[in-house]
Amino acid sequence: MRRFFALLSALVITLCAIEVCAVEKDSSAKEKEIIELSNAKWQWMADKDADKLADLFHENSVFVHMGGAWGKKQEVDIIRGGMIHYKQADVKNVSVRFAGETAVVLCDMNLLAVVGGNEVTNHFMVTEVYVKEKKSWKLASLSFTKLSR
Repeated sequence: MRRFFALLSALVITLCAIEVCAVEKDSSAKEKEIIELSNAKWQWMADKDADKLADLFHENSVFVHMGGAWGKKQEVDIIRGGMIHYKQADVKNVSVRFAGETAVVLCDMNLLAVVGGNEVTNHFMVTEVYVKEKKSWKLASLSFTKLSR
């Protein structure tokens, strides 16, 4: 009888370990997908590719900058019109956390941008919130927090 319980315990532990590995592998793949999407977004911003960004941004998205907060249409118009040109995002560190079908990305970066005709570099912690709709990720929020070094 002891032998039976020992084998049963070993089987349960093995099955749990397999499940944990599968979850970690799935999380790792999702994390990689989100980081690649975030990197693509920064490139589209540098390229001023407003059409790709408009497709990525959720209809109810919000953007928080040092100068205010606004929605998708205004952000796309600002990028398309060149009022803000995100020239280069030098990402120092990135992390992703998931809450169901929501991904929160934290990017520690130096951002080179042209704002109102002036080229500036700022050290930011950027918070990006992505939500999964149907089978694609949409950016729901992008917030810039200026950091001091």
